[in-house]
Amino acid sequence: MVLREARAGLYSSATMALDPAAEYGRRLADWRARFAQLSRLDARLASGRLIAFGATIVIAYLIWKGSLGPWALAAPVVAFLALVVRHDVAIRARDRAAALVTFYEHGLGRIEDRWIGTGQPGDRFRDDHHPYANDLDLFGPGSLFELLSRARTRTGEDTLASWLTGAATPDVVAARQAAVRELAPAMDLREELALASGVAATSVRGETLVAWAEAPPALSPPWLRWVALSLTVLTLLAIAHLLRTDSVTPLYIALAAQSLFALPYARSVERLLHAAGGPARDLMALSHAIALLETGRFTTPRLMTLQEEVRHAGVPASTAIRRLRRISEMHDWQHNMIFAPIALVLMWSTHLAWALEAWRRAHRIHVGTWLRVVGEFEALASLSAYAFEHPDDPFPELDALETPLETPAAARPVGRFEGLGLGHPLVPAARLTRNDVTLSAVCQLLVVSGSNMSGKSTLLRTVGVCAVLAQAGAPVRARSLRLTPLAVGATLRIQDSLQEGRSRFYAEITRIRELSDLAAGPVPLLFLLDEIFHGTNSHDRLVGASGVLGSLVARGAVGLITTHDLALTAVVDELRPRAANVHFEDWFDGAEMRFDYTVKPGPVTRSNALALMRAVGLDIREP
Repeated sequence: MVLREARAGLYSSATMALDPAAEYGRRLADWRARFAQLSRLDARLASGRLIAFGATIVIAYLIWKGSLGPWALAAPVVAFLALVVRHDVAIRARDRAAALVTFYEHGLGRIEDRWIGTGQPGDRFRDDHHPYANDLDLFGPGSLFELLSRARTRTGEDTLASWLTGAATPDVVAARQAAVRELAPAMDLREELALASGVAATSVRGETLVAWAEAPPALSPPWLRWVALSLTVLTLLAIAHLLRTDSVTPLYIALAAQSLFALPYARSVERLLHAAGGPARDLMALSHAIALLETGRFTTPRLMTLQEEVRHAGVPASTAIRRLRRISEMHDWQHNMIFAPIALVLMWSTHLAWALEAWRRAHRIHVGTWLRVVGEFEALASLSAYAFEHPDDPFPELDALETPLETPAAARPVGRFEGLGLGHPLVPAARLTRNDVTLSAVCQLLVVSGSNMSGKSTLLRTVGVCAVLAQAGAPVRARSLRLTPLAVGATLRIQDSLQEGRSRFYAEITRIRELSDLAAGPVPLLFLLDEIFHGTNSHDRLVGASGVLGSLVARGAVGLITTHDLALTAVVDELRPRAANVHFEDWFDGAEMRFDYTVKPGPVTRSNALALMRAVGLDIREP
């Protein structure tokens, strides 16, 4: 398929203005129609093959009976072979159409908030010790990774996961944003990436592949390759001499010389060739994405750099990978009973082993680069799909840190997070309530109070996810977002552990200690502390929270904490003017509790806990 958009280089504003749902719907209808057409063709060709095969049997019988001459068999055999070839092409085209039907069905599902369970959840990236990955639902069913990832290779998934779990610098973010903008309208390119060999591709283990490519030579020194070639040439000359003179002695001598040369290396040769089968398949699984990158016409610096890295490693990466596959396929030839004797006489395995060693010597330093480039290309393509499917989500502005110069005590830079109309990308649009959050040197801490289920934890997750997306190079669910580099840390999913013998409270204070260490680093901390120290009494909770939050604020950190303990809102008084209270409201409409999920200034003034207990039927009486 011609990559119309990938090769166009520039994309018109009209293309960018396409309605994603309408465009996906149109393409889905086209591919469904194509799939139905190819399914009908598949059935007709299958019937035709059966008829041609039956005709071949009948004509063969008539020839055996002497009713027809041997040449009568030519027509049905040719027809059968032609139908086999045509049927194979039709089946591959049908499977392609089926894959693209699924591709656009899933795309519409993401736009219409029906995407959970349709993507890769990235469970293998879950890490209980990461400062925010579990807290912000980055991985697992219904996670941010499942929403974002369109990667079809393991290295693409690894790269996207690393971007979500580690913030990039402002210049790297700017380069990614430019690349994502260019790729956003390139739907044909994403179609082609979607057709990469899914299961085989995701099974590629980069570290194993690089270790194979960079392993020490199994055959050495290299000049012995020419000795092997000379011996084969001598054997061929001896065979030619035998055919002319019937003298077999030169052939015996040549074969003996070959045996003396090859036998000491026989086990190494077979081990080397068999070990190359897996890497050849793995690299072929990556070659689809590499070929797309090689043939594209891009204008943004990051994409052009990636393209250069796969184009100019001596030979284009796709060409080098095809050579490796050819070596692996030629090794399989010698397992053919007819070719095996010829392979033995020609020292076939030995020559292939030397060719393989030459390939590794030429490309050992490139394999790791190819893996990295494919991973980054697929990660950028994943973010570009999200950008296309959510055109109202803007790219944030990521500013460099500025160190205040007023006093030595204020020498640490203070983080900044200024978001308008923030929403959580995992919350369906029909239920989404947006809020503004501003954290800066003016106000570094927001204490969020409110009743259970009012939206406090969702607000923290929204701020955290927006910061993660911004520092990965992706658009964010907001009207606008401006921030400085921030090290994110959260305590939203702190759990006790029977295996490690620790309580939930101990796990929480351990995480907060880790966040305090992060705050001492070069990048300001964005802390998101849910129900801080709720495992202890109110007095100790207030004293502990005041000390921890005062220390974080003094180190330039910014963040939010939640509480339904109204006493904890008093911590703001100790930290003014760098802290403020905000709250969520609730009310009862008859017997049903209502929430508006909108942040309001000041602390909450009442609790709904007793009313909620009564609403579910508990017998609660005032003392």
